[in-house]
Amino acid sequence: MNELTVLRAADYPRMPWKNGGGSTEEITRDAGEGLEGFGWRLSIADIGESGGFSRFEGYQRIISVLQGAGMNLQVDGLRTRALLPFDAFAFRGESAVSCTLIDGPIRDFNLIYAPNRYSARLQWLDAVTPQRFFSAAHTMLVFSASEHVYVGIGNTQHQHLGRYDCLRLSNDGALLEVTVTGRCCVIELNPS
Repeated sequence: MNELTVLRAADYPRMPWKNGGGSTEEITRDAGEGLEGFGWRLSIADIGESGGFSRFEGYQRIISVLQGAGMNLQVDGLRTRALLPFDAFAFRGESAVSCTLIDGPIRDFNLIYAPNRYSARLQWLDAVTPQRFFSAAHTMLVFSASEHVYVGIGNTQHQHLGRYDCLRLSNDGALLEVTVTGRCCVIELNPS
């Protein structure tokens, strides 16, 4: 049985960063509370100044810039390419990571997951016309990065998402036809 939930940005709880350097709005997670016990977690963070990232031992992280000019990352002593809006970058949670903001504060989007428990696929789409794909993912998340994103599941479920809203679909393994219109991030998660 499929279960579909629309999560509204206005309802996301705010929590402190693990390193105490800022705060995060938590969009959704599979289980647990606070910074413990989850297998995967999706969140938005506001970064007001250059500095270090929290470490998450045993997790994989995928980060994207939502607002602002972007940032440069230093991961385990190596400088990465500039991370610009809607460009995803993956790194290990236990890595020593710091950022240098390119031109002022940014807002970023984070998927953190335990690779020994889940596999994850993340892709940004900017569909001016409806874009169709198929998914049998155990959990699918569609995160809206524009004022209007439309998501269709099969022929029956059609949802409108505002900026930073998120559709969460729990699937029993059926192959589903999904149609999206607008700028969004599609995340597919499956138990390992």
